[in-house]
Amino acid sequence: MIRIDALWACTAPVDMRAGADRLLACVVQTLGAAQAHHGYLFANARATRVKLIVHDGWGVWCAARRLNAGHFVWPRGLESSTPLALTQEQFDALVVGLPWQRLHERRVITRV
Repeated sequence: MIRIDALWACTAPVDMRAGADRLLACVVQTLGAAQAHHGYLFANARATRVKLIVHDGWGVWCAARRLNAGHFVWPRGLESSTPLALTQEQFDALVVGLPWQRLHERRVITRV
């Protein structure tokens, strides 16, 4: 099992032809280093595909996902050099295409 202690969304769009080495280079260029047991999530410009790379301390894992229809709800309008920290719950919602930014709203039922 791959241990992931922290998840980061790299908000700048990436060419999905990029492999693990090129994505890792983006992380190192942006953050200065890739931390062991951290996951870094990337998306293409249309947010129709995502890739996750994880440095496990020995090597790098790379996984890709695309939805059959629609696109991922990807953060827009953020400074592209600053990755966005994600909770496990936000990551789980993001990779299935749900509006992960509004998870806190779904926890409380209010009067309409």
